[in-house]
Order: sequence, then C-alpha cells, then structure tokens
Amino acid sequence: MSTLRNNKNCIPSKILNKLKWDPTKKQLDQFVQLQKLLREWNKKTNLTRLVDGDDYWITQVSDSLWPLYQELQYPKLSHKYIDVGSGCGFPGLAIAIAIPSSNITLLDSSTKKTTFLKAVANEIGLNSRVNVITERAELAGQNQIFRGSFDYAIARAVAPAAVVAEYLVPFLKSKGHALIYKGSWTEADQQILKKALSSLNAEIQQINEFELPDNRGIRNVIRIHPFEKCPDEYPRSIGKPMKKPLGS
Repeated sequence: MSTLRNNKNCIPSKILNKLKWDPTKKQLDQFVQLQKLLREWNKKTNLTRLVDGDDYWITQVSDSLWPLYQELQYPKLSHKYIDVGSGCGFPGLAIAIAIPSSNITLLDSSTKKTTFLKAVANEIGLNSRVNVITERAELAGQNQIFRGSFDYAIARAVAPAAVVAEYLVPFLKSKGHALIYKGSWTEADQQILKKALSSLNAEIQQINEFELPDNRGIRNVIRIHPFEKCPDEYPRSIGKPMKKPLGS
C-alpha cells in the first residue's frame, strides 16, 4: 500500500485501506486536480459544498468507489459505464480516474453541470474515455445509441430506487449490472423495488452495506441484473417514472 501524507491535498490512508486499493501517483494527482477544479467552479456556480478535506475524500471519492471495490482490483478490465444524474461528477469521474481502462458516459439534464463535466474531463486528461451528454434519462434510455449498450449503469442520490431502476435497466447489456447507491435501506424498500423490477425483466442480484470512514454513515448499494430484454416501453416518458413509480 502506498504511503501517503494525510492532509487536505492527499487521499487519507484510511480510505485506501477500506477500499483495499493502491492508486498510482497519476490517479492521486487527478483526484487532487479534480478537487481544485471543483473549488474554482464553485466560486461561479454552486455545484457541491463537499469539496474540502474529508468532505471530499470520504463523502465524495470513497462513497463513489466503494460499490466497485471488486472492480478496483482489476483495473485493466475494459467496461462501459453510464452515470445517470452525474451532477458534479460523482461517481462517474471518480470511476474514470480509478478504473483507467473504463469508458464512461456522464448523463445529466443540467447544462450548467455538463459544461463543468466537459471542462473537467478535458482538463484532467479524461476526454478520450469520458463522454458527456446533456439529456433526460427518460429520453436517453429510449435512444438506440445508448439503449442496451452498457456493462454498468449507475446512479447516486438521484431518486427512489424503483424510479432509478426504470432509468438504469434499459441502458444495460444482457449481462450488465445496474448499481443503485442508497443511504438507508429497508425491507419495505426492497419489496417495492422487487415489484418494480418484475416489470423491467430484472432482479436484485446482491445488496452490500458499507460504513464510511470516520462515522460518515452507512451506505448500501443494490446490484441489479436483467434476466430478459427490457420491454421497449421503458423508460416511460419524461416525468412519468417519478410521478407514477413502478411497484407502488
């Protein structure tokens, strides 16, 4: 494991130990550069308040990467990811840095945010592997360029799980995985999601729980995979998944 200084410009070793991940100097430099750019852009457009110290390294970087701790052990594997509702780039940009053979599509409906994402991807040398799209998930999921094209479809802090599942599953290849990042997770949540997934021809594969360092909270990730092709009617038209969630 790399020996790293524990200060505001360096990823704390407690995170690396928790993730069992040994980043390269280039990856560390890219994360530090991303943090710097977030600070600069925050001065002119409000993107996130979590940009300093452990707010950045634990609540942004670690929280983005822990659901992929297994994939971090095989950085040469080449997979296609789509991050739905990418916001200020977490988890998508973090994955692009941490898994250097990956190809990432960052999808967000906010032009303000996608302008930032494009600039950052170019600035830190990721633009050859990162594609930024300004679009609603409902429309992108019906676009044949994107539909059924990804190994991983991911969303963090976007909407209730049943809603997110309708956004994610249509993007997946037949052996793909959807990852829904959640904080708390209950049996009631699980039953609603299972009911929603039956309409999407998908099922829960695994649920993992993780405690962020320094008592920053419990996180859950729900891994979903399709067992048949997603019906063409999903995702439904703009706003409908949120107004009338599947499974409710």
